[in-house]
Amino acid sequence: MKRALNVNVNLAARERMRLILCNFSHFYISFSGGKDSGVLLNLAIEEARRLGRLPIDVLIVDLEAQYHHTIDYIYRMVERNEINPYWICLPLSLRNVASQFQPKWICWNPDEENRWLRPLPTHYSVISDLNFFPFFKIGMEFEEFITEFSLWYQNLKKARCACLVAIRADESLNRYRTIKNEKKSTFYGIKWTTRLSENVYNAYPIYDWHVNDIWAANGKFGWDYNLIYDLMNLAGVNLSQQRLCQPFGDSQRKGLWLYQILEPQTWQKLVERVEGVNFGARYSKKQGHIVGYYRFNLPEGYTYKKYSKYLLNSMPPHLSEHYRSRIFKFLLWWRKNGKKIGVLSIPDSADKKLEAQKTIPSWRRICKVLIKNDYWCTGLSFSQNKKITNHYIQLYNDYILAR
Repeated sequence: MKRALNVNVNLAARERMRLILCNFSHFYISFSGGKDSGVLLNLAIEEARRLGRLPIDVLIVDLEAQYHHTIDYIYRMVERNEINPYWICLPLSLRNVASQFQPKWICWNPDEENRWLRPLPTHYSVISDLNFFPFFKIGMEFEEFITEFSLWYQNLKKARCACLVAIRADESLNRYRTIKNEKKSTFYGIKWTTRLSENVYNAYPIYDWHVNDIWAANGKFGWDYNLIYDLMNLAGVNLSQQRLCQPFGDSQRKGLWLYQILEPQTWQKLVERVEGVNFGARYSKKQGHIVGYYRFNLPEGYTYKKYSKYLLNSMPPHLSEHYRSRIFKFLLWWRKNGKKIGVLSIPDSADKKLEAQKTIPSWRRICKVLIKNDYWCTGLSFSQNKKITNHYIQLYNDYILAR
């Protein structure tokens, strides 16, 4: 259960920041240009200034497909002499939930330079050399790069290091679990830290902030922020729904339609750059039938089981094989373990609340995964898996070569 500390979140975050500054000789801020990481960076600058620890290191992973306002904000921050940025512009593999034919795309792909949304940033801190990091390879997963960078940074500094991340527990259940996890290793038992390796820790100084606290801090302290949020506000987007990141991910797709309204020129380039963008935006805001965030109607004459098989047969072979493999494991697990809770067979549909809680199987759950293009099959209780990703990439490459 969450327990209130009866402490002002601003004061608590500053105290946590000072703890990091006093116990880590080296640390860096993970800065995306979003509202949360912007507040964390501004707060870190102020506390580092008080303790004479400026400039501070900052990691910026530029995913190419971003709002111009975001890039403008990043430029304003890196021009301050209070930070030492690592501005990463490397070809990373990113999820594209808007297309079954191009489920992955590579930002800053050197083979597609003529299609880039914008030229490489010209700041001195930009790292675009493919050989700069000894661990880097083209098409590397974003999450893998983040982990490897932290190890590289620690090896560079030859000391205990911390990476400060601006996650807030009220944003999602997964982020809450990151803080709450009782099994993780921490820095001397401090729950808002996570040990990544022997000498590398993640720290979450603003984990208990609410979205209103973010904007209260920007207003009270006069901090610079990404002006795209002003446009989102004018577009009628709730504060809790105002998010950035690369726009084609499994959760980020819900905001894909905003690009058309907020930055039409960027939108046109997105449509030309990544397959399925226009399709994804069209069905993610109101209809929702294709990406599956809203209720969808089962076609006449179909059961969920029959419709799931129809969807699998209509997919590209490489994607169909990927989903069939996970569905088989899902069905096999429930047939082996379902008897313990009274599930003797896989029903076509079940109680919606139990389905949402993932405590009972059904073909409707399978059907929703396929309609959402839920690549990781999180709706079937699976999680992100590097082995599965590599296997899928091999299937995709074999499919392309076969054509």
